[in-house]
Amino acid sequence: MSHRTVSWTRIDRAGRDSRPTIPAGMLGARALIQFGTRTRPLVVSGRYDRAAIMAAACKAAAGIQERCGVSRVEAISSALKATWQVAKAAHRAAAH
Repeated sequence: MSHRTVSWTRIDRAGRDSRPTIPAGMLGARALIQFGTRTRPLVVSGRYDRAAIMAAACKAAAGIQERCGVSRVEAISSALKATWQVAKAAHRAAAH
């Protein structure tokens, strides 16, 4: 019978390397969206304005795509995630 040793360092590194990285545009997307929500709020009367959320995400996606050089799919994905984060924060703020 052969004997195998386990390298926990190697396992940990493999796990860390397999995680998806945060797209570069995600960090700046929230700032773009927060700036844009001053003209059109994402939460109206305690409810999410889905049209405003999609419009803000599309506008931010164009900026992400231009700055980072990623595909439209990646840009809209990052923008939607960031937009919903901003919308949820606005919803929580409006509730208090």
